[in-house]
Order: sequence, then structure tokens, then C-alpha cells
Amino acid sequence: MLIEPTDVASYSVYDRVKNRQEELLAQDIIEAEAEAALITGHRFEDSVYDPLPDKAKLALLKLAQYFALVNSDESASSSYQSEKMGDYSYTVSGEGGIQRPVVYHLLEEFITPGYVPESSRLKVRSL
Repeated sequence: MLIEPTDVASYSVYDRVKNRQEELLAQDIIEAEAEAALITGHRFEDSVYDPLPDKAKLALLKLAQYFALVNSDESASSSYQSEKMGDYSYTVSGEGGIQRPVVYHLLEEFITPGYVPESSRLKVRSL
């Protein structure tokens, strides 16, 4: 792993993340590393990235915190948008107010030259 669960816990201001089990934070870090690899086209395994640059580390911390929050949010796993019980009702927004962090600006200098993410490729057919 490029960052450790203790790094994520000390970076975060959210109690849900600070109190999350290390095994679960490790899984969140794996998701963050996969997301960063999708953006950059590599996994930061080259010796050039030892030690890991600060911008890349910050991007991974932000992504790992995001995944920890999303993965620990029990209301996000429910299919209910709103619920009413007697006189009491509530509405849950789509992601509970948790927004995916934008880390492209932190990772753009590490993008492999010529790399085009699969999601940005267009399929064109002749008319």
C-alpha cells in the first residue's frame, strides 16, 4: 500500500473514519489506489515515486477518506429515499451529502504521457 490506515485516520476530521477498523481502512485505501491508477494510468510503483510525492499522497488520502465515509454510511446502503412512520418522516439525499473529491488537479502531473482513460474514449460509427 502507498499509504497506511493510520495515515488516513490521522488525516481525517471525521470520527467515522478515525474510529474505522484498520482492516476496513486498508480496503478503502485499495479503492483509492485503484481510482488514482485509473486517473494516472499507473500505480505509483516505479522507483521515481519513492518516496511518494506530497500531491499524490494527498490525493490518495482524500480518496481513501471518501471511500471510508461512503462504505461506513449505512443509510447509503438503504434503497429508501424517504420514509414515514406515524408523525415522523425523513428524507435521505442520494449520497448523504458525501461528494467524491476532485483530485485530478493533484494527480495531473503524474499522468502517463499518451494515456487516455477508458472512460474518455469515444466509440464512433459511420453514418
